[in-house]
Amino acid sequence: MGRFRARMDASCPEWEVVFVFTKTNLYYFTGTRPEGMLIIPRAGEATCWLRRGLARAQAESLFPCLRPMERFRDAAGSLSPLPEAVYLEMEAVPLAVYQRLQKYFPFRQVHPADAQLRAVRAVKSPYELDLMVRSGAIHREALEQRVPSLLRAGMSEADLGRELYSLLLTMGHHGVSRFEMFDTEMVLGQLAFGVNSLHSTSFNGPGGHVGLSAAVPGLGSGGRLLQPGDLVFIDIGCGVDGYHTDKTMTYMFGRPLAPEAIAAQEACVDLQDQVAARLVPGAIPAQIYRETLQALTPDFRRNFMGFGDRQVKFLGHGVGLTIDEAPVIAEGFEEPLQEGMVFAIEPKKGMAGVGMVGIENTFLVTPQGGQSLTGSSRGLVPVGF
Repeated sequence: MGRFRARMDASCPEWEVVFVFTKTNLYYFTGTRPEGMLIIPRAGEATCWLRRGLARAQAESLFPCLRPMERFRDAAGSLSPLPEAVYLEMEAVPLAVYQRLQKYFPFRQVHPADAQLRAVRAVKSPYELDLMVRSGAIHREALEQRVPSLLRAGMSEADLGRELYSLLLTMGHHGVSRFEMFDTEMVLGQLAFGVNSLHSTSFNGPGGHVGLSAAVPGLGSGGRLLQPGDLVFIDIGCGVDGYHTDKTMTYMFGRPLAPEAIAAQEACVDLQDQVAARLVPGAIPAQIYRETLQALTPDFRRNFMGFGDRQVKFLGHGVGLTIDEAPVIAEGFEEPLQEGMVFAIEPKKGMAGVGMVGIENTFLVTPQGGQSLTGSSRGLVPVGF
């Protein structure tokens, strides 16, 4: 709370009050995920108002001010006088919620607090890092050591997804992959055989998948069966007690892939290692992104970080309470890195007729460069030959 207020003081000197609604940020500040809102005044104690779940919140949270409410009217008298301008998570709060809030808190202006909230969450505490280290250990063992024994000819993508999910839960995964991106849901992530990993999706990532159906384009196709010669592409999140890691692994099933696909995989792993080495305090994410792309040949940049006309414009992203946190290794992110930030670095390249090769691991920013939390395999693990 102190770091957030200091960030608001530095970036928005005129601020008086922030309203927080998303469950991820409520958990970050209070240690519980209620249905309600957190009011953070510039002066005075912050109060979390809960519509439901008060007894549970009191049992699991050390936050000092938890109060019940049925509607915003119950909390309206807590701010006096009400400032003319308030700050909100403008990228996440629905218009209907905004209008109901303004009915009982008749402010005149609203400003975004999204960037400040993301910036404070970007630097992880020892408690948060401990959970991410534990998640990374599960991720590493599951994808680098255990998945090869799950792969068998004739199984579907959905079969693999079901078995992998069960394995991860048994190992301690918290069971969901959470995203900041509006209206985004995933159980695990992207899982595909062969060219299904190039399939177009609405998700802002380099990989692809078909999924179970048009209504549920996730987990894996029930109709695509594993065959000798297939590339297996797994890009999934893992997490412990709310905190995630992100990792991608690839496998060759039955026989080796074409030499050009193997060469592209090796080039992606080398790029990951080069970017990870630059994850030191003071480095500028946008500069890392620009210089990395400038060093690539035109041929390699074709279908890099995607396939066809859907190439994404980043090399990595922050990870924590959600899988897609700030900062991002992309243009526009000019603020220097700080020790304790955590990034998923994911260079990937689409290969026609083969699928998406590449790698992804989660790295902690340290003075010595990025420290991998999720393992060191170079991918394209041979299985069954």
